[in-house]
Amino acid sequence: MLKALCYFCLSTLTFTQLASASEHEQNSANIVVKPFSAEYTILHKSSVVGTGVRELKNIDNGLIEYSYQTDIEWLIFSDSRKETSTVALKNNQVIPTQYHYERSGTGRDKEYQWRYDTENNKAFDMIKEREKTIDFPINIQDKLSYHLQNRINLLKNPTQKHFVYPVISTSGKIKNYVYQYDGEEDIMLPYGLVKTIKLKREVVEKNRITYAWFAPELDYLMVKLYQAKSGVEQFEAQLSKVSIDGQPVTK
Repeated sequence: MLKALCYFCLSTLTFTQLASASEHEQNSANIVVKPFSAEYTILHKSSVVGTGVRELKNIDNGLIEYSYQTDIEWLIFSDSRKETSTVALKNNQVIPTQYHYERSGTGRDKEYQWRYDTENNKAFDMIKEREKTIDFPINIQDKLSYHLQNRINLLKNPTQKHFVYPVISTSGKIKNYVYQYDGEEDIMLPYGLVKTIKLKREVVEKNRITYAWFAPELDYLMVKLYQAKSGVEQFEAQLSKVSIDGQPVTK
């Protein structure tokens, strides 16, 4: 349950439909995601159990630092996690270069740190000091960078219905994360009332369903996340506040 509460993650797009010539021109333009900080309230069975923060910063050498962290207190459990992805962005494609994950709290602490050389099919485990040769798909993502790719894909083509993200795990294995369009909704959040589009991911072998809501008015920022396993709610995360380029955005 605690792992599910901290799952608060959501995803690289493979086009499955041809676009018209005019759409192609529009979609080929470089998408810019402005630096932002978004705060979320994390709930379990309608009770607040923690907070989450998602941030994007521009750093040296034209790279982007994309991070996400959670702090959860639930009954006798505590859990703090932080993921940081350092990525390059080329022709609207997110290219992971480094991934760092840290977890502390009740139970065993964990840390993973990988560096990726996708052009040469190399992955470096910086904790265990080992190198792996991996046949990277052209649109490979790490376990956090695909969130940024998902947002860029929505900005590029808001009518896209099917998303496939090849994601490399902390063990070096690659698995496709698949999302489907699941409609549009107006939802009330601590941030306020927003119009959203909704995506769904179902992992049949784990009997788990995840729903994610994105707000066009916030350039498709993820504003809500909900997960259920075996029909039982695991957690919900709701946007509470956001700032873009250092300026608060309010309703």
